[in-house]
Amino acid sequence: MRFNLFTAATIVASTHVSAQFQKRCNSLASRLFIPNTIFSRTTFVAAGTTLTFPDVDKTCELFSRPQLISADICRVMLTVPTSNRSRTVMEVWLPSNWTGRFLATGNGGIGGCIQFNDMNYAASLGFATTGSDNGHTGMNGIRFLHNPDVVDDFAYRALLTSAQVGKQITWKFFGRPHSKSYYLGCSTGGRQGWKMAQDFPDEFDGIVAGAPAFAWTGLMSWGAMFFPLIKNAGADFPPEHLWPIVDAGILAQCDGLDGAVDGILEEPSRCHFNPDALICAPGHTSSCLTRGQADTVRAVFSPLFARRCFMYPALQFGPKLLGKVFQNYGGAQFLYPDHWFRFAVFNDPAFNTTMLAPDEILFAQKLNPGGINTFSGDVSKFRNRGSKILHYHGQVDALISSLNSNRYYELVSKTMKMQPAALDDFYRFFRISGMDHCAGGPVYSLLFIGNAGENVASLDPNQNVLTAMVRWVEQGVAPDTIMGTAYVNQTKESGVDFQRAHCRYPFHNVFSGEGSFKDPENWNCVL
Repeated sequence: MRFNLFTAATIVASTHVSAQFQKRCNSLASRLFIPNTIFSRTTFVAAGTTLTFPDVDKTCELFSRPQLISADICRVMLTVPTSNRSRTVMEVWLPSNWTGRFLATGNGGIGGCIQFNDMNYAASLGFATTGSDNGHTGMNGIRFLHNPDVVDDFAYRALLTSAQVGKQITWKFFGRPHSKSYYLGCSTGGRQGWKMAQDFPDEFDGIVAGAPAFAWTGLMSWGAMFFPLIKNAGADFPPEHLWPIVDAGILAQCDGLDGAVDGILEEPSRCHFNPDALICAPGHTSSCLTRGQADTVRAVFSPLFARRCFMYPALQFGPKLLGKVFQNYGGAQFLYPDHWFRFAVFNDPAFNTTMLAPDEILFAQKLNPGGINTFSGDVSKFRNRGSKILHYHGQVDALISSLNSNRYYELVSKTMKMQPAALDDFYRFFRISGMDHCAGGPVYSLLFIGNAGENVASLDPNQNVLTAMVRWVEQGVAPDTIMGTAYVNQTKESGVDFQRAHCRYPFHNVFSGEGSFKDPENWNCVL
């Protein structure tokens, strides 16, 4: 069955339930044999059903909101052992409008949460879809303690296992193997996608990897530095009423670098914001920073080193980021690095992560539990089998520095001795101006790019990273740009505000200087 990428009609479910499909679903468990696997349930879910997940761990609520199912699906729930002391809980959603394609979804944070929202998005598009709890339950790392097998699951094995088992179940149910295999994930899910490309290149024909949490141990160390920085700064951390002053200062110094003063930094890596410009002049004490506060702002936007060893790049400059840092990291040590260092690295629940020493950071980097760093620049095997990868990263990401994605692209280019024109054949990287971490952002945010169901403006491959990947793999048409859509107040109901094409790296957007900055025709991708 050929999937028409250009119309929404393909995702509209049949109004009539197929009795044969339902019967086949109800009998599926009895026809499956996967050693040691426990099938919790196989059930038919009709299109139009609002599916809820009452048994999901409360810490996973972000990923398990009620889902309005768009197509009849056969929902398979099972537990698969990964060693004699580890397992992964997974689901397979088999849609009645199957296109012959398979898609695995990734995870987020340090969890243990099946991302049902991504599963619903993919199944609605006719993909046989899998998701797993990544080897442990809940948004925490407690089960890493004294169990490297669970760490291995989190690093790579749960995704690999669920994808392989999901393909078996898909074949058994539909009576034929999938035609093409895809992956979709962001954050930890982005890292998982790159892990597959680097170490398991035969699993997927096309990977969409957003805001990747690769260079994982460096990321965890970098994330751990903000709480002590904020705590120790005291009055030298700008209070909330001064955050807009910092935002305005960043925009005043950098907004026009792309030719348009529009509240969006198209190329934040070219911004060299100097907070000293915001220091109070003699006789002024309001709407300005003290010397100590300016130094703290500089520290927030600084890279991490341990004994002069580079560990992780700086947070890129952008509006709202100072406030996001305080909100994410100011109250207590951030959960992800706290659990990673206590339970996976040092196997000590009492380990104090509120002030990591340089030697502790370097120890974690060398230990690299589960091979989780995922920072190899050699993806030649992935390229050689003809697979494709679409990498994107929001440029106002407060959780994972978007500079790290730039760094990784350059690593691949250097390692494989390939210039961008050659890399374009299988690897394209898009920087999404105005996007925060995987979604959201300031008022002017061109973040609707189809990377998740809630971020879909169109199924047109020119505006949707997932359908763009399908077109690239199956029709050989690579995306040169991805059109991002900004809605009024970020709500579809309010209508489209404007659109802009996001350039592939190393190109960046420049405004022509003529007409409205809201007209995508007035922007050009330049080197």
